[in-house]
Amino acid sequence: MFKIARFAAVTAIFTALAVPAVAQDASTVIARVGGTEITLGNAIALRAQLPEQFAQVPDTTLFPAIVQQLIEQELLAQAQADNLSPRDQLMLQNETRNFLANAALVEAATAAVTDESVQAAYDAFAAEYAQGEPVTEYNAAHILVRTEEERDQVVAALAEGREFADVAREFSIDGSSQQGGDLGWFPAGVMIPEFQAVVEGLEDGQVSEPVQTRFGWHVITLLGTRTAEVPALEDVRDDLVTQIQREATTARVEQLREGAEVENLAEGMDPALLSQSSLLDE
Repeated sequence: MFKIARFAAVTAIFTALAVPAVAQDASTVIARVGGTEITLGNAIALRAQLPEQFAQVPDTTLFPAIVQQLIEQELLAQAQADNLSPRDQLMLQNETRNFLANAALVEAATAAVTDESVQAAYDAFAAEYAQGEPVTEYNAAHILVRTEEERDQVVAALAEGREFADVAREFSIDGSSQQGGDLGWFPAGVMIPEFQAVVEGLEDGQVSEPVQTRFGWHVITLLGTRTAEVPALEDVRDDLVTQIQREATTARVEQLREGAEVENLAEGMDPALLSQSSLLDE
């Protein structure tokens, strides 16, 4: 009977402690410094700004440290608020302006990226791609060595009838060696000019004479050619998203500019004034 009562009491304690945690929100006050309140939202926002190395630190360790940091920052801020130099006031204005501007750009960029806008951008990209000149892609493999002696060994091994891929695995110092020297598909302009010229002069399955570049000696074989197709949506999605966001932020700035009275009074001023940092202390 005693054990049951004790269990009930312990349960009641944990229940009492758990209830406030469920009710917390960002406006919950976690500290006060003078008349200024520091909220749970302030702590969460600060945690989100911490460097990546803090990502694995448990909240039980970070929470009290963050609360203390916020308290100390508020103490210092209150002590300094009325003692800012002209330089500090200008820097604070710039930081506030920069933060708000970035927030506005992020909002515009985020809102612009939808499934529909990405698909529309891809359709336009695909249509433009199809109207352009056909692009030839090459699939080549190579064996790369440093010295003339190694070059001659490669040539001799291939002359004996050994498989190109096997020779590449044995001799090549390139990262492609484990794939038998296979470099995958690439269009003109990706490889260095000397290498590309040899590739374009080969027939399918033909092996080149050794060619020297700044990387060493190459022996190259052409595995195939094809006309490039329109890349799949997922292959270009990141580029399309970047394009959409860039266009959206540019449009947002132009929209705000058109709806505001803007005067650029800097025309005719001496650009050398920009380097006179002593003006900040006047």
